[in-house]
Amino acid sequence: MAAADTVKTATDTVKTAADKVKATAEQYTAAGTQTFKDNVEKSLAGLNDLNAHSKKNLEALVASTTAATKGAETLGAQAMAFSKTTFERNVEAAKALSGVRSVQEAVELQTTFAKSAVETYMAEMTRFTETLSATMKDSLRPINERATAMVEAFQAAR
Repeated sequence: MAAADTVKTATDTVKTAADKVKATAEQYTAAGTQTFKDNVEKSLAGLNDLNAHSKKNLEALVASTTAATKGAETLGAQAMAFSKTTFERNVEAAKALSGVRSVQEAVELQTTFAKSAVETYMAEMTRFTETLSATMKDSLRPINERATAMVEAFQAAR
């Protein structure tokens, strides 16, 4: 009977070892499955974040383009108004010059016209510069905000 007990003990030992191997394999499988699931979830979260950033970047680009377009329209309108006003003043000056009675009067009219034209031109260029500066600030603001947000996101990820 001793042989039968030895076989039973050996069988129990093999069964216990097999159960341990099975339990260890199940633990590794469960851990691997959980790790894979966690990594997939992190990847999906990362993709969602990337999509959100891309959407915000596109919105910033649209806002920037819209601001630049409005600024260009404003500059165009200012240029047209300035051209119209300049043309009208030139016509008035020509009419005034055609009615002069002396060279002295012509020189005075021409001097007054030239001074007025230069002052008007300088004022208009100042206005153009202010409009252009405001347009640049408005059009770059959304892009700067997105760049700042991206830098902050990268710093937070570190």
